[in-house]
Amino acid sequence: MPDDRCKPKQAEPVRLSFRRNMKGSGMTLIDRLQMHPAGKEELLRGFKRRLGTGGTVKFGVLELQGDHRDLVEAELKADGYKVKRIGG
Repeated sequence: MPDDRCKPKQAEPVRLSFRRNMKGSGMTLIDRLQMHPAGKEELLRGFKRRLGTGGTVKFGVLELQGDHRDLVEAELKADGYKVKRIGG
């Protein structure tokens, strides 16, 4: 991680969940990340590049297209974040 905007400095764990929409496709949601908005954009850009998928940041929540919970959880833990999976 290149700068201090992306360093983990949080008391509560990051929430990782999956939500299906009406058409059957789903979104991996990364919530409660306590970092600068530019850091969130940078983190999302890295996930999109490594996973080969689309995504966006809406209201501070990172959304990735598809079910990537396992890979995202492993990468966040490797970066020093505590991760809590929400839902199945």
